[in-house]
Amino acid sequence: MQESHSNQPYYWTSTQHTDPSLYLGDVSQFSVQTPEFAYNSSSSSVSFSQSGSPGSFQPDPYHSPDYSYPSQSGFNDLQVRLSEIEAMLGTDQDFEESLEYGTDNMNPNNKEYRIMELEDIIARGDLKEGLLACAKAVAESDTVTAERLISMLRPLVSVSGEPVQRLGAYMLEGLVARLSSSGSFIYKALRCKELTGDELFSYMLLLYDACPYFKFGYLSANGTIAEATKNEDRIHIIDFQIAQGGQWVTLIKALAARPGGPPSLRITGIDDSRNAFARGGGLNIVGQRLTKLAELCKVPFEFHGVPVSGSDIEIQHLRVLPGEALAVNCAFVLHHIPDESVDPQNHRDRLLRLIKSLSPKVVTLIEQEANVNTAKFFHRFQEAFSYYSAMFESIDATLLTDHQERINVEQHCLAGEIVNILACEGAEREERHELLGKWRSRFTMAGFSPYPLSSYVNTTMKTLLENYCDKYRLEERDGALFLGWVNRDLVSSCAWK
Repeated sequence: MQESHSNQPYYWTSTQHTDPSLYLGDVSQFSVQTPEFAYNSSSSSVSFSQSGSPGSFQPDPYHSPDYSYPSQSGFNDLQVRLSEIEAMLGTDQDFEESLEYGTDNMNPNNKEYRIMELEDIIARGDLKEGLLACAKAVAESDTVTAERLISMLRPLVSVSGEPVQRLGAYMLEGLVARLSSSGSFIYKALRCKELTGDELFSYMLLLYDACPYFKFGYLSANGTIAEATKNEDRIHIIDFQIAQGGQWVTLIKALAARPGGPPSLRITGIDDSRNAFARGGGLNIVGQRLTKLAELCKVPFEFHGVPVSGSDIEIQHLRVLPGEALAVNCAFVLHHIPDESVDPQNHRDRLLRLIKSLSPKVVTLIEQEANVNTAKFFHRFQEAFSYYSAMFESIDATLLTDHQERINVEQHCLAGEIVNILACEGAEREERHELLGKWRSRFTMAGFSPYPLSSYVNTTMKTLLENYCDKYRLEERDGALFLGWVNRDLVSSCAWK
């Protein structure tokens, strides 16, 4: 392990850790001989560089409680339906206009002609246009056409096929689920096969290792927090979705490397009950694990677990104390908080105002760059197709198309949120992503101002991507970092104060 560069107080490196027991088992698995940061007292700035393999930094492999969403919120039969699909194998506005699906074309005299056109599209094997046509029929409550298209599309989709075929399988089931709903009773027959917590965690870890999106989010958040608190003796981090708690391993090691001794660290970990499934128990598990690591690193540490949904958080849950440097981490979580379109109380904006009232030094925001919150159904379908097409293609760059583990990752880690976006409405639709522009408006209205990006964090992210396919791209604009696949932004990272 090298000493830090003279102008870089922290030096962030990485070593390979792919064993899920790192976060499921004994904390003795943590290596403390080579801290992820090294401090150099000759400079007051913070820098990061990364070496080694892409699987080295092991925070929570995937942020979302929605890994357990299929089994917790009623998607009961996904395995059965996907088996049926396999058995049968034995914003596109130009497309929308070209099909001329206006209300004038919905009369019985030309419906059969339209179906013949669609049959021709499907006969050519154009799965994307077929799915969009089916979504349009669903959006217009043309159940007869939608059901006919579904039956024609099933032979074209496959959970073991090309990316569009695999995505098509899950999106088709989302359409089936939506058609099967009635009023407030959302179709709940789609559900992943029940897993053990260890199995689910292993799939989460595979996805985390296969794609850099979540490393990007956690690394950039940790780097920003480290820089904002580099001169502080008492640090308090509030993590609004702590899940496994692994994000903070590298930060604890970094604090241990400070000259003159580490500061005291207090972490308030918030999480609702659903992550307990993958975690194997309550938040006390996270507290015990991080406490043992902090003891090994000789970092004064305290953990406070708050098993409460983000929508229900009140200021008394957070135990903010005078004299602490407060950092708030919102990584892949705020899109689950209902806004004004769901609940008159608008918990999304209420939570931001609550955070601002705590006067934090920095607030990190990591979110998927998608626009599915208030979009009407057909445009939501188009956006989901665009977003997850890029995601599935990027998974293919690492995991083989017919690889059973890849099938498991997509079924258990992504299918639930895809179906939720398409099939559910109101409070039952938890996947409500917004673009950074909308988040910027919300933060500004809550009284925040942008926290400047660190050039060292940017450099670290570029180094991270060197370990991956060259189709990934990193771009800095409008005070934020964007990570994407080819020409599609997938994750944004920014900070506020």
